[in-house]
Amino acid sequence: MFEIEYEFKEEDLVHFNELRLKSDEEMQKTIRKSRLLVPGAMLLIGMFYYVYYADMKTTAYIAILAIAWGIVSPYIMKMDMRRQFLEKYTEVEKAGMFGIHKLKIEPNYLLEVSPAGKHRNYWKDMLRVDYVEKYVHIFIGLDSAIVIPVERIKSGDLEKFAEQAESMIERLG
Repeated sequence: MFEIEYEFKEEDLVHFNELRLKSDEEMQKTIRKSRLLVPGAMLLIGMFYYVYYADMKTTAYIAILAIAWGIVSPYIMKMDMRRQFLEKYTEVEKAGMFGIHKLKIEPNYLLEVSPAGKHRNYWKDMLRVDYVEKYVHIFIGLDSAIVIPVERIKSGDLEKFAEQAESMIERLG
């Protein structure tokens, strides 16, 4: 049977969660709102200062802050979301998650050997195999997947492994 070995790191977990957020319409709406609403309100305050007090200096400061907020806020929100992803897990869970993983295709299940131990993922419970950027995702639920970073494959042929996993999911899923 097919088998691969790879290293899973913190950045891989963050990458997967960021991909999930990119496809989350509600979260994208919140980010756009924050990026536009706050600077818009600040610009209105700046206009108020300009019209009623003829204070160009304060208006310019407020306008610069509004523009800076519109540019910088998505990056700040992204950093905060990364921190929140990692805070969801305890140190024990992280120790079991990060490190060397082995995946082996068996007739009825995908055997995963990780620092946390052995786990069987039955083909009938899996959804699909996705190829995204520098990763292969084997979805075991709607919002959970086995994330395989292409760059950190230690042994095995990922391409053949992913094709075989995909055919097993289609056949037995």
